[in-house]
Amino acid sequence: MRLHVADHPLVDHKLTTLRDETTPSATFRLLVDELVTLLAYEATRGIATVPKEIRTPVTSMTGTTLASPAPLVVPILRAGLGMLDGMTRLLPTAEVGFLGMMRDEETLKAVTYANRLPDDLTGRHVFLLDPMLATGGTLVAAIDYVFERGAREVTAVCLLAAPEGLELVEKHAGGRVDVEIVVAAVDERLNEKAYIVPGLGDAGDRLYGVV
Repeated sequence: MRLHVADHPLVDHKLTTLRDETTPSATFRLLVDELVTLLAYEATRGIATVPKEIRTPVTSMTGTTLASPAPLVVPILRAGLGMLDGMTRLLPTAEVGFLGMMRDEETLKAVTYANRLPDDLTGRHVFLLDPMLATGGTLVAAIDYVFERGAREVTAVCLLAAPEGLELVEKHAGGRVDVEIVVAAVDERLNEKAYIVPGLGDAGDRLYGVV
């Protein structure tokens, strides 16, 4: 597993505003969108490309284009949905699937309740979107889910991660180099309720309100 922590003053600035409990939902959604676009830039550094012959107004040349099959962007519902626009803004040709997973508050294990993914993901680079990598259970389950369907590589884009969650993913992924985690920051720890500390609260509630 590879871990990339984005190191940029704009990332730090936006993340600080996201953490602030006084930031309203409308501003929170806008900042998540902007922050994910910055993270997407880092997450796509290793995306597969192929040469392409083109002609400019001046001459012919060999350029670069994204390889086939197209990348697949998969927000993990519901909070990951707030990250979708920021990711597809940078990858407009990507296809989009949806994976509904939630953490059982008693067992803290991931439960899958919705799947809108192609059955065959052979050769696909899958980008998983989930704001919070807390215990790591949801992300591990999602990674297994797409690899079982043939995914070539998995990149998870998260706003925050806890050391406990990263440890679980690393233990599960072993020495795989086809799994990467891209985050804005790694926080201190999880509390007794498995919330990231200092964190930013429940990302889904702050994006959409309590339901």
